[in-house]
Amino acid sequence: MEQLVFELADPEPPRLANFLVGRNAELVAILPSVVAATRSEPGLLVWGAPGAGKTHLLHASMALARERGAAARMFPEPEAVDASSAAAEIVVIDRIDEARADAAGRIFTLFNALKERGGRLIAASRTPLGLLPLREDLRTRLGWGLVYEVLPLADDEKPAALAAYARQRGFSLSADVIDYLLRHGRRDMQSLLGALAALDRVSLATKRPITVPLLKGWLQGELEWMKAESRATPRG
Repeated sequence: MEQLVFELADPEPPRLANFLVGRNAELVAILPSVVAATRSEPGLLVWGAPGAGKTHLLHASMALARERGAAARMFPEPEAVDASSAAAEIVVIDRIDEARADAAGRIFTLFNALKERGGRLIAASRTPLGLLPLREDLRTRLGWGLVYEVLPLADDEKPAALAAYARQRGFSLSADVIDYLLRHGRRDMQSLLGALAALDRVSLATKRPITVPLLKGWLQGELEWMKAESRATPRG
């Protein structure tokens, strides 16, 4: 059962529906209209601290684009941007703040081409627009679109966000389950989402309600699996 629980703990694909919204309600509400090009802005720049959920939102944007049948390309880093993206309707670039001069030049050309034909550029950065270490003409063009800070969940926001996410999935979490998860599990958003998805699946598979004992069993199963993997991995 421990191995089964670990296998069920794989995180779900990033979507708007499984994003812990917190103080980002306006951004989450506006993102579909950016992807659908129902707004006049040529794109969107999201910025924020590591772990705030920027990459999650970029992948969610790609999922929305695919649902619409739009031609979209995503680049996990700016250096990967190439000429093959020229025909896309939507281009998504993560870590744009890391672009070196040659990549920034390609992105500048790409932005102009997208704007001319009504396409959109969606990008993420760890630094705000005014501090982006990019060439001024590219930084200015990024400012032509919408700019939002992705705000991480504060500790006092996490219980309500987890409870709301569980309700959205059709199950409930008691206060003691949420408290135990936050005290004993990893607290970053991706890990919390993975834990909730795993608990939901294990609850359905075992026909047991989600309780602290079930959560303890899942966390212990993950810990034992990690120990076994560590023992089995040869050291170089």
